Amino acid sequence: MDEQNAPVTPPPPTGPDQDSRRWAMITHLSALIAYVGVPFGHIAGPLILWIIKKDRSPFIDDQGKEAVNFQISMTIYALISAALTLVLIGFVLLAILVVLDIILIIIAAVQANIGQAYRYPLTIRFLK
Repeated sequence: MDEQNAPVTPPPPTGPDQDSRRWAMITHLSALIAYVGVPFGHIAGPLILWIIKKDRSPFIDDQGKEAVNFQISMTIYALISAALTLVLIGFVLLAILVVLDIILIIIAAVQANIGQAYRYPLTIRFLK
């Protein structure tokens, strides 16, 4: 058999498998549950999924910690902004935080779905 007719074998898969990518994406997106009225759902959603799924894959573990850390950080920033509403700038900061939170969650979910580890900006790393 010559080289032109040799069977082509695909390269071995690299990165996280489809199931890990899906669960990492769902973990990021679960933070959006707060926007439908679930109190502290933005922390509880990613935290619960991370606890349940973290042993399945290092990718889910990493992205779950990242999602929880970001949501805790956003809560701290929101509390500071809420205190600043007394001097009126807090209202603007709260609006910016909400928009930033939604956009960054969506970006993180898309990145996780394609198998790329995402690092949120402005995140305090509580869980390492």
